[in-house]
Amino acid sequence: MNKTSIEQNQINQIVQFPANGIKLEGALAIATEAQGIVLFAHGSGSSRHSPRNNFVAQVLQSAGMGTLLMDLLTPREDATYDTRFDIDLLTRRLERATQWLREQSQTRLLKIGYFGASTGAAAALQAAAIFGASIGAVVSRGGRPDLAMSALERVQSPTLLIVGGLDEIVIDLNREAYDKLKAEKHLAIVPGATHLFEEPGTLQEVARLAADWFKRYLGATASKKTPQTKIRRRTSPLLG
Repeated sequence: MNKTSIEQNQINQIVQFPANGIKLEGALAIATEAQGIVLFAHGSGSSRHSPRNNFVAQVLQSAGMGTLLMDLLTPREDATYDTRFDIDLLTRRLERATQWLREQSQTRLLKIGYFGASTGAAAALQAAAIFGASIGAVVSRGGRPDLAMSALERVQSPTLLIVGGLDEIVIDLNREAYDKLKAEKHLAIVPGATHLFEEPGTLQEVARLAADWFKRYLGATASKKTPQTKIRRRTSPLLG
């Protein structure tokens, strides 16, 4: 680890770790009393510098979570269209980042969650299927869980799917994925939001929903293993 700063009882670090011959880089932020840590998986054509993911990360930090925003691809890989949609490659990178968190003294005891956007959501769900109940929770923002359809039945982590109310195609794709999930799950549709949640107040709603979900499943009161429960049915704007 390097480039470390400590501000208001929070450690901020730019970190690097190897993954199959390349180095991945990320921004790690951990409060001294963090209850869990959320690993962000960005979407195609994005990076750890995504302003939307950074905004959500700040809200999660304020809610007592550590965060790791990482680049899943090198700049050269990200320049290739096919690589951006290589969900298996993105999953392997996310697996490596998860293993790395478990190896570090500052994070190895923290419960881990995934926050995935767009194609990153598919990678998050595939990785959650691999790691089983050790992944405490998954949140998808405008995600493509349909790209991980074959893995969804094996996901044990409580999963929150957040979709914009005006993102009709992605709503349909998320409903299909929702039906495949066997773990505790919830589908939240944010009224008036398009795919990138650029409308006033919509990204704030995404962050609020994500923070509530992670506090529930990664927080101090969360059990070590979340039992499978019946799905809670709610009326619009929260469906699922």
